[in-house]
Amino acid sequence: MKLNLRFLYIFFILTVISCKSTAPFAYPLQKSAVADQGMIVTAHPLASDIGLEILKKGGNAVDAAIAVQYALAVVLPVAGNIGGGGFMVVRMADGTTNTLDFREKAPGKASRDMYLDDQKEVIPRLSIDGHLAAGVPGTVAGMAAAFDRYSQLKDFKTLIDPAIKLAQDGFAITQQQADGLNRSREAFIKLNTNTPAFVKKTAWKAGDLLIQTELAETLTRIRNQGTAGFYEGKTADLIVAEMKAGGGIISYQDLKDYEAIWRQPLESTYKEYTIISMPPPSSGGLALSQLLKMVAPYPLREYGFQSAEAIHVMAEAERRVYADRAMYLGDADFVTVPIRSLMNDAYLTNRMADFDPDKANDSRMIGAGLVTPVESEETTHFCVVDPAGNAVSLTTTLNGGYGSKTVVSGAGFLLNNEMDDFSAKPGVPNMFGLIGNEANAIEPGKRMLSSMTPTIVTKNNETYMVLGTPGGSTIITSVFQTILNVIEFDKPLSEAVSLGRFHHQWKPDAIQLDELIKLSPDVEKNLIQKGHHLKQRGNFGRVEAILKQADGRWEGAADVRGDDDARGF
Repeated sequence: MKLNLRFLYIFFILTVISCKSTAPFAYPLQKSAVADQGMIVTAHPLASDIGLEILKKGGNAVDAAIAVQYALAVVLPVAGNIGGGGFMVVRMADGTTNTLDFREKAPGKASRDMYLDDQKEVIPRLSIDGHLAAGVPGTVAGMAAAFDRYSQLKDFKTLIDPAIKLAQDGFAITQQQADGLNRSREAFIKLNTNTPAFVKKTAWKAGDLLIQTELAETLTRIRNQGTAGFYEGKTADLIVAEMKAGGGIISYQDLKDYEAIWRQPLESTYKEYTIISMPPPSSGGLALSQLLKMVAPYPLREYGFQSAEAIHVMAEAERRVYADRAMYLGDADFVTVPIRSLMNDAYLTNRMADFDPDKANDSRMIGAGLVTPVESEETTHFCVVDPAGNAVSLTTTLNGGYGSKTVVSGAGFLLNNEMDDFSAKPGVPNMFGLIGNEANAIEPGKRMLSSMTPTIVTKNNETYMVLGTPGGSTIITSVFQTILNVIEFDKPLSEAVSLGRFHHQWKPDAIQLDELIKLSPDVEKNLIQKGHHLKQRGNFGRVEAILKQADGRWEGAADVRGDDDARGF
């Protein structure tokens, strides 16, 4: 018997308050689920339950996505947000597709060299910490645009009220959340003009209630006034006052001028599958399409899952794609991005012409390809499919963990540090080690380049797979590998999203291996003999995915790397 959201929430709160056991608090997570009608996979079980309730009330996938987005702004402060931005990919049951760009923008007072000292060198952490790191937030405008175009319920109050209640009454934090808040305590104190709700006198522990009264008031203004409840009036006053108090540059005009943009989806094919993803200013859809086209001629299935041969060809494709990303990608409203040329089959064939099956290339010898112009790591992703077959893949971010770690006093939400996603100086890596060039230089009103890759895969003109992940520069390769895990290596979805991963981004010149990957000594030896440098690092990516099974039911899978959760009915 399934518990409804309200009963489940009350049950957990009472358990936290009254339980005398020494057993640590934890939500009962569902990492895998199969359902006949609808499916939701998010980074937090309370958000999953809220989205599921919206579907049961007759809302469509977009309604559920809006409710989940606002819920995550409360229960996932490390990445869920109203102070950041993101991208949404929509595929309706009738086959129509759309993508929504609610990426943050550079403030009007931003300038090309704003993070450089007198010697034109990058000032460490100036684009990462505090008020000056924040771009103009886009999430509230994005959710409003999605609601206006696609909502089936036409009742915004129903979609945002669950988030308001969670912020006002509080929710029990998980162990992972307690650890994150404790690690960031000093930064919260240092980078805020007032003590935020994320700081308390004693250390956080699993089961503690996180109450965010000021955030509840901000969400209530959004509920009552729509976008004007954020970009105008009291909330705007609080944002501008916070900027003035901390040396930031977001103005009233920046807030008033912000708009979310509907863009033409980027579509490509991989064998019998169609890949639907984001166009620039996301680099994700283009890079994913390039990667799949580059590896398509090679017998990956014959090579075998995470064999030396498969890793070698995939890493070499990744190396070339990230070199292209550094040179050509930026906000297409400001620079000419040669999308058609970069996706051209002949161009991609030529990019792999110097691929040697027995030897790794040297990144110092690989630059961007020659084209003819034709035209954080802390992020969170969720997927929704409704009973009618409408699907949403949405990735949203503050950039780094807790963004700039600066909370708007009186408004209760964290500001992003997305300005670091610009090229502070061409050729100098950002916090994720990504190199940028002139195409991604800072300009007022420009949207910074992103790696977010919300994606929908179709087969036989039907939605087949919905997926995405956080992970900064590793987002693209995590989505790439998850798709291949299912299509080429026949991995069950739960394994496909949670198995260990590898990543190559051109520079630094190394194959990065996460903690969960299990390569045999022979595979590692073979890769080293080919000339690859292997570098162990922490886990990356928390993939969320939904897959249509052969019997027509929906399977949801949540990554084991976090508090992620899959729910269906």
